[in-house]
Amino acid sequence: MVKYTKEEILKRTEELAQMIQQTEEVDFYIRAEKQINQNSKVNDRIAQIKKLQKQAVNLQHYGKITALKDTEAKIDALQAEIDELPIVADFKESQKIVNDMLQMVTKTIANNVADSFNEDKTPDKKQNNKLH
Repeated sequence: MVKYTKEEILKRTEELAQMIQQTEEVDFYIRAEKQINQNSKVNDRIAQIKKLQKQAVNLQHYGKITALKDTEAKIDALQAEIDELPIVADFKESQKIVNDMLQMVTKTIANNVADSFNEDKTPDKKQNNKLH
């Protein structure tokens, strides 16, 4: 069995990260994010949401429940408007795909490490036969 140092593992991790960064999925995610950041409608709605969120904090602090509910409804409506934009839907889908890929890599590594631990704990069949 080959033994690796922590530094070698970190180097391979950096290589894996570069490989992931060069996938079509990550490329699409980056392009979609740039388009969202450059979209004036999205930026305008986000600015409105931030302003209303500050208002909501003040309304909550002063116990103005009715006005708070109205403000929260406006925030929800603006968020729904953003979410309905095709560019945002594309971005969210690409974000999910990239996240799923990262989770798959993490799970694969974790499973392989766990499997190697289990193999180390399982007695060799020859040794097992000798015990009987």
